[in-house]
Parts: sequence; C-alpha cells; structure tokens
Amino acid sequence: MRLPLLDRYLFRLTIVPLFGTLVLAAMLLLIEKMLSLFDFVINEGGPVSVVWRMLGNLLPEYLGLGIPIGVMLGVLLAFRRLALSSELDAMRAVGLSFGRMLRVPLLIATAFAVVNFGIVGFLQPFSRYNYEELRYELRSGALGASIRVGEFARFGDRMTLRVEESLDGGRDLRGIFLRTADDRGRSLAVSAASGRFLRTDDPDTIILRVAHGTLVHDGPGLVAPRVLTFEQHDIPIPLPPVDRFRARGDGTLEMSIPELLEAAYGPDAQGPPAASAAATLHRRLVQCVVVFVVPFLAVALGVPPKRSTSSLGVFLSVILLVTYHKITEYGERMGAIGRVDPVLAQWLPFALFVGLCGWLYHVLAHRPGGQPIGALERALARAGRVLARLARRPLPARLARA
Repeated sequence: MRLPLLDRYLFRLTIVPLFGTLVLAAMLLLIEKMLSLFDFVINEGGPVSVVWRMLGNLLPEYLGLGIPIGVMLGVLLAFRRLALSSELDAMRAVGLSFGRMLRVPLLIATAFAVVNFGIVGFLQPFSRYNYEELRYELRSGALGASIRVGEFARFGDRMTLRVEESLDGGRDLRGIFLRTADDRGRSLAVSAASGRFLRTDDPDTIILRVAHGTLVHDGPGLVAPRVLTFEQHDIPIPLPPVDRFRARGDGTLEMSIPELLEAAYGPDAQGPPAASAAATLHRRLVQCVVVFVVPFLAVALGVPPKRSTSSLGVFLSVILLVTYHKITEYGERMGAIGRVDPVLAQWLPFALFVGLCGWLYHVLAHRPGGQPIGALERALARAGRVLARLARRPLPARLARA
C-alpha cells in the first residue's frame, strides 16, 4: 500500500534525523566507555581486538536509551523544521490536525518499540553475559593475557617466563628468559635472543621454540652446571588451568523476558530474587512502551513560539527523557531490594511522564495559540535582560578600590 504524499514527506523528514541521532548517541556512549576498556585490557595484558568485541556487546545496552532519544529527536526536528519554514501553518490552514500529522511518527515509533523489545528483552541479556565472559577471560589469561612484556609470568609453581619485547602481535618474541624446576631439585634455565609459541595436539600444552640462546642445566647429581648453546630448541610449556565461566543467569541483567517472568511470577518465585526479577521485568517493559509516548512530547516541544527560533525545546526534551530514564533506574534498584513495590516503582513514574507529555501536547494541539514552552522562553528572556543590566551596572566605589 502506497502512503499518501504527506505521509511520505513526513517520513523523510523524521527518519533522517532519527537515524543520525541514534548513531550519534550510540557512538558518544561507546566512546565514553572505550577509554576505560582500553585501560582495562592493557592493564590485563590482553589483545586490543578484545576492546571492539566488548564494545559490540555493550551496544544493545546503550540502544535501550538511544532508541527513545532517537525517535524523540527525529520527530522533534521534523516538526521544528516544518514550523520554522511555515509549512506547519499551511498544513494547519488546510485542516490538518496534529493527530493526523502524527500518524507516520507513531508508525515509526511502533516499529522501533518492537525493535527495542527484541533488544532489551532478548539480545541485551546475552550480550551482557558475553561481555562479562570476556572480562573473566581477560583476568584468567584465557585470551593470552597471562604473559606480559617485561614482567615475570609464572606457569604453575615451577616455571617462570620473561619476555623483553613482543612483535607482530605476539608471534615474534625477543629477549626470552625461562627457568623451570622439578620436585627432585633439578632446574633448567634458558636465555634466547628470539622465540615463538607453537600449537600442539595437546590442548593443555604449547611449545616455545627459542633460537640463538644458552641452556643451563643444574641438579643435585651434577658437580657443576652444564651449559649448552643452541641455534634452536623446543621447550614444552604446560598451560595453566582455566576454570570455565559460570552459566548465564547470575543476576537479572542476564535474564530474558520469559526467564524474568518465570523468576518473578512462577510457582517457585519468592523472596528477594523474585522482587529483583520483577523490578527488572517491569523496567524493561516500560523501556519499550515509552517509545509510544515520546512523539507527543517531541511535537509539543519541537514547535517554537511564533517569531522565535529558540532551541530550548530540543534541550528540554533531552533533559526530560534522560531524567525519566534515571528515575526508572533508581526505581529498579529500590524495587529489587524491597524498598518499594516493583510495579509501582516503574508504572507510577511512567503514568506521570505520560500525563506530562499529554498535557504539553494538549496545550499545543487543542488550545488556541497554545505554546507549551512559550512561558519558559519568556521567563528566560526576562532573566537574561536582568543579568545584562546587572553586568552593565558599575561596581560600588569600595569594591572598585579593592
């Protein structure tokens, strides 16, 4: 079914800033986290490529907030453009109501609400688990993080290895020192100019192939240590045991919506775990349904007063949505520890937010000459004039002398 020309025009005006805002918000949130992840991975001695895998697993979590902001700013900037170009006045003059013009934004909001439900309900728990697994593997050395350049690395109780320099992504090692001992007092010390690790058929053992070095063998039965120079020598190294990461579901953040329903309202649901699951479940549901509300807030704050080009509505809309997001986070924590009812902690702020958005939209759409942010703009203008007069007023004589 082909959309009418008006709806196609509104779709183009909305979808471009929507995707632009969504990408920008996700990139800003990821960049903020990227620096701490680089620091963590470098301190743990892991490969830098792990940072991109960890950021990819954080993306669904950030989209939970990025999608409502993207939908809101997409609709807001579209209607702001219509208002500033006087196209909105022409549409209103021919009898188009705000409700009719909101048809396409609400269809877009419905599509993104479904996408957000899939992200926060199913994709986000698995990506959160994968992120925690990568952190665990970095700390345990399963990602090759147990050998750090310039430091002594221990393999079990009887082997020590030190590498001066690592080139070509760890495939070319320089300045190698290795010492190993057994339970009978025999020891082996090896120093080599270069070396590299090789895989073996045994998953618990790797081969360190060293070149151009010296081997010193000592033990109780030897009168003096035996010294051997070599061009190439293979040394088997047993890998340290790495425990498997825990199963998914250690905490409500790693549970999908069906799992949360079972944990919160299933036959075995009781006590603090049930309250924590209910708090997380209702917050995720609120994250999805709030997308249906933000187009009304966007229209109310996106249309500036007549003869005004102020961007106050853009700033105010972001502040309101982020504040509401933080309130739901706080409500989730309070509901999880039993301070408040998990349902009221989410749906009462949601009802107040819906009431605020509905009132702002009613003022714009159904009151003649109504401008929801007009009074705020006038108050800010008066405050600006007062501050300007104070800035021009000369200082008292005693302050000027000081």
